[in-house]
Amino acid sequence: MVEKFLTVPPFECAWREDLKFQEAGRGCVAFDAFACNDVTLVFRENVGSQGYHYKRDSSPHYTIILGSHRNRRLRIEVNGKTVVDEAGVGLCCSNSFQSYWISIYDGFISIGNGKYPFQDVVFQWSDSHPNCNVQYIGLSSWDKHVKYRNVNVLSLTHSLKPLSKRMVFGDYQIEEDDIAAAYKQLRMDYDKWGLNNFLESWDLSDMIFVVGPEERPVPAHKPILAASGNFNFCSSFVITMPTVSYPVLHALLHYIYTGWTQIPHEQLHSLRALSLHFQVMPLVKQCEEVMERFKVDNKLFDTGKNVELTYPCIGPHRSTLSSLPVSIQRLGQLKLSGQYSDVDIYIESYGFVARVHRIVLSLWSIPFSKMFTNGMSESMSSEVTLRDVPPEAFKAMLDFLYDGQLNEKVIDSGSLLLQLLLLADRFGVTFLHQECCKMLLEGLSQG
Repeated sequence: MVEKFLTVPPFECAWREDLKFQEAGRGCVAFDAFACNDVTLVFRENVGSQGYHYKRDSSPHYTIILGSHRNRRLRIEVNGKTVVDEAGVGLCCSNSFQSYWISIYDGFISIGNGKYPFQDVVFQWSDSHPNCNVQYIGLSSWDKHVKYRNVNVLSLTHSLKPLSKRMVFGDYQIEEDDIAAAYKQLRMDYDKWGLNNFLESWDLSDMIFVVGPEERPVPAHKPILAASGNFNFCSSFVITMPTVSYPVLHALLHYIYTGWTQIPHEQLHSLRALSLHFQVMPLVKQCEEVMERFKVDNKLFDTGKNVELTYPCIGPHRSTLSSLPVSIQRLGQLKLSGQYSDVDIYIESYGFVARVHRIVLSLWSIPFSKMFTNGMSESMSSEVTLRDVPPEAFKAMLDFLYDGQLNEKVIDSGSLLLQLLLLADRFGVTFLHQECCKMLLEGLSQG
C-alpha cells in the first residue's frame, strides 16, 4: 500500500518492487487518484527505469489511461498502439480523490469505479493475443501531476483449463481436445480443492467486509456465511466494521472456510466477540474453552504465541461441508428458497433445472469453478445451459452438492446411480464418484 499519497509529475512513471501481481498475467490493482486527466497505469513484465515513460517503451506492456483527451476518453494501448479509444466523460476528478480498480486476467482487462474491485464495471476488453507475462505496475501521468494513494494489489484465484467438451455458456461453447491430460491434472489438484480455495477470494464473491481505520476490503460469499452464522446482510453487500482489525476477521473467515484457524492469545477475546456478534457458535465455544483453560493455568500459552482452533471433523475429508462449520440444514434452506442464489441451470432439450449458488457448486468441482470464473462474459451470465446431461441424475448431483448425501431414490435405482457416477466423473466431483462406486460395488456383492 502507498502511504498517504504519491505525486507523479508530468511525463513520469513511479515504480515499486511490491506493486506487482502475485501471478504473472493475472491480478487486480485498486487505488485512489486525484487528477484533472490522464490517470495512467502501465503493466509490464519488469520494473521500469527511473526515467521510464510508456511512450518510449518498446517492450511488451499494457497502458490504461483514464480521462485522456482532457478527461473525455478511456484508452487502452498494447505495446504503444491504441486498441481501445472509448468515450468516458468525467473519469477523473480534480476536486477530490476518486477510487478505481483494474484487473487483468490472461489479457482480459476490466476497469471499474469505486473502492471495491469487481463492482461497478466501466469497461471490459479482451486481447486476442494476450500478454500473460505482465506483472509489474507503474503509476504514470501525461501533462499534469497525478496523485495516487491506497494502492493495493490483489491476487486472482487460479483458474484451470476448460475440462468438458459439452459445456455451453450462453452462445459460447468450450472445446477441449486433451480431456485425458486435463483430468489427470484435475485428479492431482482435487486433494487440495475445497471451500478453502475461495477464502478471501474475489472469485464468486457477492459481499465485502470493510475493516479497520484503513478501510481494508475483504471479499466473502453470502451463502457460506449465511449457513455458518447470522451475518445480517439486509439489502447491502457491504459490512463496515471500523473497530475490527483485519487479523481478527481473517481468523474468523479462515475458520469458516477451512475448519481451522489460529490467532495470538492476546486477540482471542476479540475473536470470540466477533464470532458471537455473527453467531458463529462453534468458534465461540472453542474460544471460551481455551479461555477457561488459560484461567486454570495461565502458563499453557506463551505470550505472543498463536492459539490454534480446529472445528471437530465429522466427515472423511476436511474439504467437504460436513467437515466445516457450515450448516447443511441452512444450506438446504437456501437452495429451497433461492436466497442469495446467482445462476439458473438449464439442460438442453429439457429446460430449467434449478436456481443455485455458484460458490456451492464450485467448492466441490473444479470444472464448475472454471465455468463460473473463467473471466469472460459468459461467466457473468445468470444462466448456464448444459448439453448431454440426464436431468434426473443432474438433480441428484445437485442434492449431493448441498447435503453431501445420496438420497434413497438414487441408491435404489441402479440405472440412475450409474448415470450419477458418469456425471460425477465428468464434473470432477470426486467424493460423489467414490460414493457411487461404493454403492454399485455393494449392489454387485449382494447380487
